[in-house]
Amino acid sequence: MSAAKHFPTCSIAALAALALAFPAAAAADPPSWTPMAGVDPRTPPLAQSGAQADALRASLKRIRLPAGFAIELFALVPDARHLAVAPGADLVFVGTQTGTVWAVAGAAAGAPQVRAFAPGAGFANPNGVCLARDGTLFVAERNRVSRYRAPHSWADPAQVEGSEVLARGRLIPPAEESPGHGARTCRVGPDDRLYVTLGQPYNVPPLTKLQRFRELGMGGIVRMNLDGSGREVFATGLRNSVGQDFNPADGTLWFTDNQTDLLGDDVPPGELNRAPRAGLDFGYPYWNGHFKVAGSSVAPDLKDLPEPAAAVFPLAEFPAHQAQLGMSFYAGTQFPPHYRGGIFVAAHGSWNRSVSTGALVNYVPLVDAARAGAVEVFAEGFRNVDGSYWGRPVDVAVLHDGSLLVSDDRAGALYRVTYRP
Repeated sequence: MSAAKHFPTCSIAALAALALAFPAAAAADPPSWTPMAGVDPRTPPLAQSGAQADALRASLKRIRLPAGFAIELFALVPDARHLAVAPGADLVFVGTQTGTVWAVAGAAAGAPQVRAFAPGAGFANPNGVCLARDGTLFVAERNRVSRYRAPHSWADPAQVEGSEVLARGRLIPPAEESPGHGARTCRVGPDDRLYVTLGQPYNVPPLTKLQRFRELGMGGIVRMNLDGSGREVFATGLRNSVGQDFNPADGTLWFTDNQTDLLGDDVPPGELNRAPRAGLDFGYPYWNGHFKVAGSSVAPDLKDLPEPAAAVFPLAEFPAHQAQLGMSFYAGTQFPPHYRGGIFVAAHGSWNRSVSTGALVNYVPLVDAARAGAVEVFAEGFRNVDGSYWGRPVDVAVLHDGSLLVSDDRAGALYRVTYRP
């Protein structure tokens, strides 16, 4: 497959630049499906009892929730990041920023069995996991996308078939790889195309990188067919989005975006955005929310950068540096009507603010399909009295029974929030 099939064909110049970004040897068609071990039932599952579990259950008593809600330990899962709930099975896939995708089976029934998924796949920062409507699992790594399917159903994940969607080094040019902002997320849209968020690796991208990143979709979102063909840049003007979901009411994509560092404790804001169509520019690095970054102390080389003519501003803004990451529309019925159809968002917490902030779960109600209401704090208490973190939420997902799953990479755990009137 040529580079032209992977990337936008908006101009000859852009196409030429993209063709040069990747080695020709990597441009072959994706391999066919290959049988491999999925979850080996002979492998001992991770221990789910002991001092760590006891300490977390004690800490969870400090979490503050609205009346009627309760939180409990769901499973111990090291470096738990983004989540995908398998259809028709008591099974949750959990991405990480190490080299493992975890499969958590049986936890909804109270007996979690946590084992590595596809241990022979050679994952590298497999943060993003998502599912297609037919149950195919996609894994978005720092610089590769792969997919997996169970021959019958995810009720039996022992043997699977795998295929590369974009081979290693084909998601972004290897020269642009960086440990910073390399956690990808993915979603399969109602158009049956795969959407992948691509953070750019800088606090603020330098002027010399802006055009190249825009062409690649870095600092943006790219989409492609489920086999990796037909790749195009869907959205630009982002800094580092690490959360996205489609509104089931109208099929539009919403996503979070992380704010610029080193501009003070209280600016700029975190963002919640909506992209009703392809081709929108969300303003970065000129704007971060309604704060002008271009020409500031962290971006002096951008002082003459033209303001985007049609920048799209966030529909909701969060306090600075809270690092809102994963998000999910609530389509369940267990929670009260106020929460149905709105968005839960995990805030990972600040890393260099003078007084820490974040480490919580937000709820954002919708006024209508195109407008967000006032941001609410739904779950908090993951910080110690001294401001340090005992837990850091990363992602949220709705389980089959309508309860809410929360991942925590600091504690290495999943929690379940339930409601009883």
